[in-house]
Amino acid sequence: MMHETTVAQSIMTTMNQSVKICHISYQEDRIPLMVLYIVVFIIGLPANLVTVYLTLHQVCRKNVLGIYLLSLSVCDLTYLLTLPMWAVYVSRDHEWPWSSMACKVTGFVFFNNMYISIFLLCCVSIDRYVAVVYAIESRGLRQKRIAALIAFSIYMVVGLGHTPVFVMREGEVAEGSRRCFEPSHSSELVMAFNYARVCIGFFIPLAILIFTNRAILANVQASTGLQPHQKEKVRYLAVAVVALFLICFAPYHIILLVRAITFHFSELRKQCHFEKYIYTPYKISLGLSTFNSAINPILYVLSSNNIRQEIRRGMASLCNRVISSQRSTHSSQHNMHSSKSNSDPVPAKGNEMKTCTMPC
Repeated sequence: MMHETTVAQSIMTTMNQSVKICHISYQEDRIPLMVLYIVVFIIGLPANLVTVYLTLHQVCRKNVLGIYLLSLSVCDLTYLLTLPMWAVYVSRDHEWPWSSMACKVTGFVFFNNMYISIFLLCCVSIDRYVAVVYAIESRGLRQKRIAALIAFSIYMVVGLGHTPVFVMREGEVAEGSRRCFEPSHSSELVMAFNYARVCIGFFIPLAILIFTNRAILANVQASTGLQPHQKEKVRYLAVAVVALFLICFAPYHIILLVRAITFHFSELRKQCHFEKYIYTPYKISLGLSTFNSAINPILYVLSSNNIRQEIRRGMASLCNRVISSQRSTHSSQHNMHSSKSNSDPVPAKGNEMKTCTMPC
């Protein structure tokens, strides 16, 4: 009996060492995160709905880049739909009001779509790089079927990579204070997962974006067939792509890396000072990553010449319909007025027009 008690105590000690829970105040980030989630949702939802419609037209016209942009918009749209749940969660002092499965599914969609978006951004940059630098050689490579297969593979691979979310203890909101994927829940599995996310989900995509956009910029600047204002536009777009990626994703992944490194220092884990100090910046940086979903439509889709022409044609068609409708309404009213004037009785000269006193 004593031996069984000793074994149980040993197991509990091991579990406590592997999973260190620091109790953190959740008041500091409440207002900033709620404002952040609400603003991104209000801007991103209509922007992505419009871009889904516009890029769908490009896909129907067999535009290869349109497939990546459509996949990106659908991904961002799904990603944005989780923000109201996180806003409610934050407003309730980080108390998850729904089931553990709802927490796991929401966390899966949130983190899964973050990295799908990152990899699709790489596909967009690679496709633009191939189309610009290898314009002739890429004619047989840039096919609609290949682009669709790549986009589908990204969804599947990233989804499989995030399946551990469903077995992580951080998603069990029924335990303790109903926290859903809070960073204060640290374990070896979580830290290993963080290393993989930082390396595969941030540094490698960043290197791809820098290389492809730098090559695009160099090729365009060396071209003699483009006007100076066209080259300037390409330069601004290349800089904006890399800058947006760094602004949205660098703070979150740097903090993620620092947290993973400090996990190996047992003294820091025992005192919890570091976790308490870095918690608010961590959550704000996580919220900042959602801005990517609101800016992507403007940066990639609405900056496309083909789509801008599509918007101009659509707006012109809409204006023509409105004008035609107004003219038709005005013409109908004029005809009715003329008909009424012709049907009115004309009084005889010197006599007053008699008024009908009987109901017609």
